[in-house]
Amino acid sequence: MPPITTVKQAVEYRSKLQALEPNVDFLMSLYLHESMTVETIIEAKRAGITGVKSYPAGVTTNSSSGVVDYASYYPIFNQMEQEDMVLNLHGECPSKGDVTIWNAESEFLPILATLSQSFPRLRICLEHLTTAEAVETVKNLGESVAATISAHHLHLIVDDWAGDPMNYCKPVAKTFADRTALLHAASSGNPKFFFGSDSAPHPVTSKYGKDKIAAGIFTQPYTTQLVIEALEIAVETGILKEEDITLEKISGFMSGHGRAFYGLEKSSNARIELIKGSEKIINMLKNEDGSLQIVPFRRGEKTRTLTWLP
Repeated sequence: MPPITTVKQAVEYRSKLQALEPNVDFLMSLYLHESMTVETIIEAKRAGITGVKSYPAGVTTNSSSGVVDYASYYPIFNQMEQEDMVLNLHGECPSKGDVTIWNAESEFLPILATLSQSFPRLRICLEHLTTAEAVETVKNLGESVAATISAHHLHLIVDDWAGDPMNYCKPVAKTFADRTALLHAASSGNPKFFFGSDSAPHPVTSKYGKDKIAAGIFTQPYTTQLVIEALEIAVETGILKEEDITLEKISGFMSGHGRAFYGLEKSSNARIELIKGSEKIINMLKNEDGSLQIVPFRRGEKTRTLTWLP
């Protein structure tokens, strides 16, 4: 599927999604692309599109049409600031010279700081951050800058993906200290940090047996359980204190903080119930003829049962 770079494409895609699930309010984004103009942003706002997603060129799956020079997009960002739209950033620099997948996020942080300083009212979301340095950078930038943390990054460190393609994603999971910083941010109650799944259902064939492994981890439909279990493990291992994990903080991280950042009205009073039991994460999702197979994160492991309450 080509990048969604026009309002027409985004509106049509939203209609297809709503036909599949009419009870979900889909927040649509455009792919930041050289074909985009100031007029595109004005049209997008009128069509109810929420924001624009930026991928640096070549850093992850489907990013070949991504950004090379952020300065060339300053007129776009200026119009987004005026329209009160959100700029979502995959926060890595392309691998080149001394920049590798290991330090790509750290190398991107000065770009984030410059964007924040140049457009102080532009809502900027650094997505799926992975380092302690990124956590501190987001904390220290203005109130219009926030960040998402994925469920899998609350579980993984480098040893978990170096040798297991199923745990390989971009940005890559880093060190124990970096994961600890993410866990503290997720449980802090700081509204600058909220959950973002970054769930990527890559077929097994794209994760094994090819020259280049697809970057991405499939966490649906277990994201809530995975976050809770990551925090629980952190308490058991002494990384967090039990009193740090409150219902208010979890609710804020999983829902409230993100809704506030995106300017959404308070959600319904829908509630969920999580129960420890014998349920296990399925080993594999596949279509009827088995030609498409997707392996979930932590396949085969015990997890909580999630139920929506009336």
